[in-house]
Amino acid sequence: MPRSTPVREPAVPRDYQTSVRERRPLAASFHRRPAATLARALLGKLLIHSTKSGESGGWIVETEAYGGEDDPASHAAPGRTARNQVMYGPAGRAYVYFTYGMHWCVNVVAGRTGRAEAVLIRALEPAIGLRLMRRRRGTGVSDRDLARGPARLCRALGIDGTQNGISLSDGPLLVARGRGAPRIVGVSGRIGIRVGIESSWRFFDAESLHVSPGRPGPAAGRRAPFRVDTVPAGR
Repeated sequence: MPRSTPVREPAVPRDYQTSVRERRPLAASFHRRPAATLARALLGKLLIHSTKSGESGGWIVETEAYGGEDDPASHAAPGRTARNQVMYGPAGRAYVYFTYGMHWCVNVVAGRTGRAEAVLIRALEPAIGLRLMRRRRGTGVSDRDLARGPARLCRALGIDGTQNGISLSDGPLLVARGRGAPRIVGVSGRIGIRVGIESSWRFFDAESLHVSPGRPGPAAGRRAPFRVDTVPAGR
């Protein structure tokens, strides 16, 4: 049998020198669009978190959209609760929740106030504060896996419940202009859910090695279709 070729880790800079333009925070008005539209538009943007330990961040390479009370997979499906009230707006705020009793996940609130839409940030390509991200994630974690998944990226950037509800335009946690849209956008059903799998609301940079390893649809049962799109995600 032919010898298998070893998998190469992607080249990750020690610290990418982001420009002033790339670090410019997006206005809240940027996020006032339907979650599925915003989820695609966030690809290539820069997520930055400033803490007492330092600054860390990365390019957004994977997102998922969650709608309002009519989306069975959304936290808003049961109606307004103490947990999901941030989802009801205004847009451009962080919705941070705790899951499985051990993980934090960060979302961008989308749409019009009262609609309860949000975009889950699923994966980042590390760009800022690599040393700090490695320290938070622990030894033995490859640079490729530092922020490859929603819980991993929160741990790498030091995001927790204290950021829930803060503005992403002028707070310590920012969504900035970034480097521009991916050349090829992947589109699929959302990952790890058992309802609402018909909606193709997961978007990712199809050329990025930092996209999370999940596959469309639940572990068993139907799987949502997958496609790639060469139309830029927009700014």
